[in-house]
Amino acid sequence: MGVRVRQAERRDRDQVVRILAEAFHHDPVSCWVFPDEDHRHAVHGRFLGVFADVALEEGRVDLLEDGTATALWLDVPAGAPEEEDDTPALMRETADPDNERAELVGRLTGAVHPHDRAHAYLLMIGVAPGRQGEGIGEALMREVLERCDREGTPAYLEASSARSRGLYERLGFTFTGRTVELPEGPPMWPMWREPQAR
Repeated sequence: MGVRVRQAERRDRDQVVRILAEAFHHDPVSCWVFPDEDHRHAVHGRFLGVFADVALEEGRVDLLEDGTATALWLDVPAGAPEEEDDTPALMRETADPDNERAELVGRLTGAVHPHDRAHAYLLMIGVAPGRQGEGIGEALMREVLERCDREGTPAYLEASSARSRGLYERLGFTFTGRTVELPEGPPMWPMWREPQAR
């Protein structure tokens, strides 16, 4: 698939957040965090903006040049973090202070995140609803996964739906065997990908 990808810059933040908000509006996890659709529409961008800010500051954000898809990556070193991650609290504080689910989702995914080996972490990938199912997500991930294969680096993510889990399995990710259980909510599937010989 001939897609043109560039690395996003700070000036692209609003576009990145817009893509994510559209892509995840009906996602099972987003619907669990913000059950009321009108409320989700009002605060979802602020919530997802925290992810965009972290990736723009500390990682890599790939953006399809036509503005229909984006992928947020972080390089995670081996070893347990020295300090507690304040991102989950910031997610809640920024988006919806009275909603404990806005923080809990980050705490629960953080609790199962592997730290024994350095890896590329796909924090989030979003494709505009009208373009999903065209192979754009796979194309958007290709450059980082090829780099992982060249450098012998594994990759990690959490799938938030059975549909996305299937995509990631086609790209060589495998379920780690322990779901993230959101209280009275949908499962999330942590997935790991060993570097592949080319």
